[in-house]
Amino acid sequence: MTPYLDSFLSPHAQQGIIAGLFIAVGWIVAARQNRNREGKQRGERSRDIQRALLAEIRAHVATLEAQRMDEAALRTILAGDHVPVIPKQANDRIYVTVLKDVHLLPELIIDPVVTYYRQIAMMGAFAEALEKQAEKDRARAIGMFVDYLEMTEAARESGQEAMRLLMTSVFLGEEALRQAHEKEREALLADIARLPATLPAELAELRDRLNRRSSGRSDP
Repeated sequence: MTPYLDSFLSPHAQQGIIAGLFIAVGWIVAARQNRNREGKQRGERSRDIQRALLAEIRAHVATLEAQRMDEAALRTILAGDHVPVIPKQANDRIYVTVLKDVHLLPELIIDPVVTYYRQIAMMGAFAEALEKQAEKDRARAIGMFVDYLEMTEAARESGQEAMRLLMTSVFLGEEALRQAHEKEREALLADIARLPATLPAELAELRDRLNRRSSGRSDP
């Protein structure tokens, strides 16, 4: 034992203090190891969720791409009284399964992913309403079908955005995701900063076009 402490503490007390210090250090080390292990597990869980969501979103976006309708087909539908049947699809099974863990995703990914699946849910509800409307008023149902096509385009675009962010995070890492977001933010701020300089000229050009159009209509 330390001779200096002998005048203050008995040997048994010194042994108790040393043992207590060892126990405290052990607790600190164990707690740090547990935090590191939990952080690693959270990271692995997050990456697994991202890969699963990426696969599900990519599959549905590919389906939406294949179902896109050209203008000729749309005109045929509008000219007739046939309402196309919208297939019922389960496009959110993985999302529903991992919803309780969505907070594990990188912050920059959560909003785009949630937005995409919210649009998918809206499409499903709208498709059911369209099917019921087709039994009552086919003309109205055809108009609703056009609205449904617009919803699919919005879902396709939001799905592509979610895929882009997920692929960046999964294959390049969260740091690359943050850097890409920062570059996009800087580009947006630069565009906003240029507005005061370019807006007057654009407004003047628009005014000239409107004036020429008005004068052309007034000419005999």
